[in-house]
Amino acid sequence: MIEEPLHIDSEDPPQLLARRAAAAQRSTWVSVAVNAALALAQVTIGLLARSQGLVADGVHSISDLVSDFIVLFASHHSHRDADEDHPYGHLRFETAASLALGMLLVLVGVGMLWKAFDRLEHPGSIPKVGSIALWVGCTALLVKEGLFRYLIAVASRVKSSLLVANAWHARSDAASSLVVAFGILGNLAGYTLLDPIAAAIVGFLIARMGWNFGWRALHDLMDSAADGVEVEAIRRTLRETPGVYDVHDLRTRKMGDLIVVDAHLEVDAQLTVEASHEIAVEARRRVLARHRVLDLMTHLDPYRRPDRDHDGGAPSRQPL
Repeated sequence: MIEEPLHIDSEDPPQLLARRAAAAQRSTWVSVAVNAALALAQVTIGLLARSQGLVADGVHSISDLVSDFIVLFASHHSHRDADEDHPYGHLRFETAASLALGMLLVLVGVGMLWKAFDRLEHPGSIPKVGSIALWVGCTALLVKEGLFRYLIAVASRVKSSLLVANAWHARSDAASSLVVAFGILGNLAGYTLLDPIAAAIVGFLIARMGWNFGWRALHDLMDSAADGVEVEAIRRTLRETPGVYDVHDLRTRKMGDLIVVDAHLEVDAQLTVEASHEIAVEARRRVLARHRVLDLMTHLDPYRRPDRDHDGGAPSRQPL
């Protein structure tokens, strides 16, 4: 019987990591240039036009610059080769950077909320903003939405959760710019409270986004399992390997955007050690070729024999 050729659905992990690093560097430098220009324009015009909302949006853009440099730093260090102290590589540097980015967003959001509520407590001190602030706010909205679409396309292509986080950070910027534009418009119409209210809404959106990113990264650092659909796909690949009768004790844990897998493979008990080893090697090759798996550790068990690896003790002895 002729076995059908194996269809490889994705690049090998080293190729994927190299392509992701290049894409992260290129797209993040684009984001740096855009956010630097926006931050300068928003803060300068916001101060001149006396718009707290526009200044808050400018501070948001400055936080984007910080997050961009975090992405660049993490991208550089996470793709370093494995060493004696880090035998699985440095991929979790990305996860740690995502956690740091989330904490930064929470702090920025809470600070903006505090400033906005302080202004709302003294409504008489809220000035009417200049009309130029509205034009800058609308321009920022369009630019940030375009940046989001560019970044999310790159992140989806290279399957990077850190780039996804940075892309959605840009989308939160677009949402905040929309709120700020409405706040400025309301202020110009005579409803001066709307400008600090817009700043408060922006602060809440930033803090909420940071909490979500940080919570997800924290779970990944605690060895959270891969998505159930992906786990079942890995199990199916193992079962389809010639010589594998069944699979049990399949466990996964996240390692950056890749996965580390442990699995028990059930093979014919009459096979030699060499033949069983060849089956395990082929199973590993297939999983690494078809899935976002960094490494697969296999344990061989005889088919339809009790697996005593987890029974908590040595085999019992019969009395003499």
